[in-house]
Amino acid sequence: MRPGDFLSLVEIRTKVISLSSFALGTLHAAWAQRAFSPLRGAVMMAATLAVDMGTTAWNSYFDYLRDTDNPRFNREPDKVLVHGGISPAAAFFVSLGLFAAAVPLGLAVAFLSGLWVVPVGALCMAVGFLYTGGPFPLSRTPLGELFAGGFLGSALFLISWGVQAAPAVSAEALGGAAAASLPSFILVASILTVNNVCDIDGDRESGRRTLAILLGRKRGELLVYCMGAAAFSLAAVSAFAGNAPRGAAAAALVSAAYAAGEYGTMRRRGFGHATKGPNMRGILRVFTVFSLCRGAAYALALAR
Repeated sequence: MRPGDFLSLVEIRTKVISLSSFALGTLHAAWAQRAFSPLRGAVMMAATLAVDMGTTAWNSYFDYLRDTDNPRFNREPDKVLVHGGISPAAAFFVSLGLFAAAVPLGLAVAFLSGLWVVPVGALCMAVGFLYTGGPFPLSRTPLGELFAGGFLGSALFLISWGVQAAPAVSAEALGGAAAASLPSFILVASILTVNNVCDIDGDRESGRRTLAILLGRKRGELLVYCMGAAAFSLAAVSAFAGNAPRGAAAAALVSAAYAAGEYGTMRRRGFGHATKGPNMRGILRVFTVFSLCRGAAYALALAR
């Protein structure tokens, strides 16, 4: 397997999602608890990437086996099992290797931050595998967005925060961090919603029952825009409530203005297999701008 095939298999462009939650959770600990350890941060980031890349590789492997990524519908060049001639066995061993690498990294995080990391990390890996693996894959149900946003958004934010803030974590501090994580939760869920609305035809053919299929294409598209509005609104509210720096309100306004343009382009383009690539790049840009603006708000608050 060539390096480019590996990067396509793990969909490296989507790692901005996990890196955003990791970075924002770490910044929140530095801002709210004045707690930051470069060593903890480096090991946590490595563990995060190993689990995230492994999860994506498992997704590619199981989606190919279950004919979810059917060449009759799928037009994404990054799907190397469908279009690149990569064997399922190669994808299996890459997935297994990444999860195996995550185990010692997770144990190192636990050594540095506390044993609570072990069961939490194991749960995250289990959900990552069961998202498309096992007899009842989560991705084939209407709960896919909930699990994607919950774990890649809020859970990863809170774990990254806890790794830095431990052991001095109070219920009040945990509540503030959870509130600060909600915009990430919703925007991550919206990324999967765009993916699933575009994939309605192929997913229905493969027997999936996603939320997008239940809602239909028009209402699924509307849900994407509503999620964006909710995420940016909550980002501003969390700042005024003191659960994020005050500058995060301005950051939410800037990223919302950018998102409005991307949403308009997506609406004109339409949602389907032919437009999935451009739409996914668009929603990832929305998420990236949000992450950079919110991260800048934290950085400016820390610099004062």
